[in-house]
Amino acid sequence: MASPEAPRPGAFRCSVGPYQATLRWVEWGPADGEPVLCVHGLTRNGRDFDVLAARLAAHGRRVICPDVFGRGFSDWLPDPKLYSVPVYAQAFAQFLAHLPKPFDWIGTSMGGLIGMALAAMPECAPRRMVLNDIGPFLPARALQRIAAYLALAHDFASIEEVETHLRLVHASFGNLSDAAWRQMAESSARLTPEGRWVLHYDPAIAASAANTPITDIDLWQNWEILRLPILVLRGAESDLLDEKTAAAMEARPQTRVVTFSHCGHAPALMEPEQTSIIVGFITQNA
Repeated sequence: MASPEAPRPGAFRCSVGPYQATLRWVEWGPADGEPVLCVHGLTRNGRDFDVLAARLAAHGRRVICPDVFGRGFSDWLPDPKLYSVPVYAQAFAQFLAHLPKPFDWIGTSMGGLIGMALAAMPECAPRRMVLNDIGPFLPARALQRIAAYLALAHDFASIEEVETHLRLVHASFGNLSDAAWRQMAESSARLTPEGRWVLHYDPAIAASAANTPITDIDLWQNWEILRLPILVLRGAESDLLDEKTAAAMEARPQTRVVTFSHCGHAPALMEPEQTSIIVGFITQNA
């Protein structure tokens, strides 16, 4: 089994719209273990799941934590219009065609939306899915908040400034330790040739979001066709997954909602309380 300190890198070349691009990831656990994909939020990357991945790997699972295109070490896309959930889902479908079955899916925010899109495709549906603070209704007010922090400058003189910025814009992640915030800063930024630190995602993602009208997004029709066990995690103070939406989701068979206090959008999935619930769900009857 791979050491938690040394995840293995991986890469897959696929079609993204009319282009070819490389999806990159780190993975943990035995290479022949049943796969679990952990997919991050809008401006994050696969290293957000280090703590959870190590716990799942200890149960013999192969845990794959990709950087979605335009983030981390995966390729940036030539056309900003391709930075969208349907495009990501089609690209992941190509990757999943080469992945042993069954597999499970854990998605935070955007990663959950990608998971829901794939779960609606019979040939791509995971065995079970965890949705971290995301659902089939996205209120405009929360999307406006996200657009506001995307518009902030992300050019910093030091890694300490990066950390300060992340503590501000992601305060709703919860009461993380100083070590967790520093690890997040180090995995979320890259040093430019000019000696400045920038967040590790394509600025075109923010530009594309700025040019997109912000309205409520209703995906209930897609939600109703899903046929798999789903664990929904919610931050008690979340503005993206509100109590009303969560309650309506739980009315669906095979759906359980767990709410965590002292956080909003989205639980960081680093605390033992959070990771234990996920590990229990993913490994049940395995």
